[in-house]
Amino acid sequence: MQFIPNAITLFRILITPLLVFCLFQPTFWFSFFACILFFLGAVSDFADGYIARALNKQSRIGRNLDPVADKIFILGSFITLAWLYPQLVPWWAVIIIFTRDNFVTVLRMRAESEGKSLPTIRFAKVKTALQMAFIALLLIALMLQYLPVTEQLSKTLLQGNLIHILMILVVGVTALTGLSYIWVYMKK
Repeated sequence: MQFIPNAITLFRILITPLLVFCLFQPTFWFSFFACILFFLGAVSDFADGYIARALNKQSRIGRNLDPVADKIFILGSFITLAWLYPQLVPWWAVIIIFTRDNFVTVLRMRAESEGKSLPTIRFAKVKTALQMAFIALLLIALMLQYLPVTEQLSKTLLQGNLIHILMILVVGVTALTGLSYIWVYMKK
């Protein structure tokens, strides 16, 4: 039973290449599978921590592996979307998200080397949820473009300001969480 949370975390890492592959295939079914894989990965992010706490099987490996899995899953999605749709997910946004994530990882490692810990802050959970919601909305909008019934809705979502506003919100919250980690680290 104690391996279940870590297995769920590893699942998120393992489905990322399949998700990326699906995103590179411009068809309805591959877009549909990309949405399903992303949904499963997002649910697994909640499930691994919930199960670990419920079973009282929290481990150091799990605490370190979970943020790595999140980075691989989310950054893999953002980088792929920026590669395929730079007008929707600009590279500057991905660079800020990538830099923040790596900076926090280095800060966490430095804290560990000093005998301290840098636990995940609640605001960072909001950031992760917001990033996942943005990616999910974008994947759904991209999938809808392949169906005649929803093609116009997809165009409205993809060509309107909503995606751009949400992208700016995601980047802003991401940057703020990076600053929050600096503040927490300095306090310790």
